[in-house]
Amino acid sequence: MIQKRYLKNYGKNLLKMAKKIKEHEKYHVKITQSAERDLDEIIEYIAQNNPSTAIQIMERIIEKIKTLDHFPYRGGYIPELLAKNIKDYRQISEKPWKIYYKIDSNIVNVLAIIDSRRNLKDILINKLFK
Repeated sequence: MIQKRYLKNYGKNLLKMAKKIKEHEKYHVKITQSAERDLDEIIEYIAQNNPSTAIQIMERIIEKIKTLDHFPYRGGYIPELLAKNIKDYRQISEKPWKIYYKIDSNIVNVLAIIDSRRNLKDILINKLFK
């Protein structure tokens, strides 16, 4: 019994180690035109009232996106899609914005940047499945 439990735990630990090794690979991050438009719209909207804040927010979002080059799997699945058993897409947050992306081999495609205070389900369906 102890050996079975040990082997089971050993297998789990090996899987964790393999995932960590994969996390340290370098990924190429690409921002799609759609995500660029999203970012432009966010920044333009904020800049109407506060240009310096708009620049700070843009820098924060870009820095968050850059972190995907080493740790893309840290982002969670998208709950609205997971409910339909779709696990191809992930998300990270730079509050209140959510950054949606898909990992293809060693490429991370940033697909959308959306204000999480909006109706995410409808927006996601339009952006990810058109």
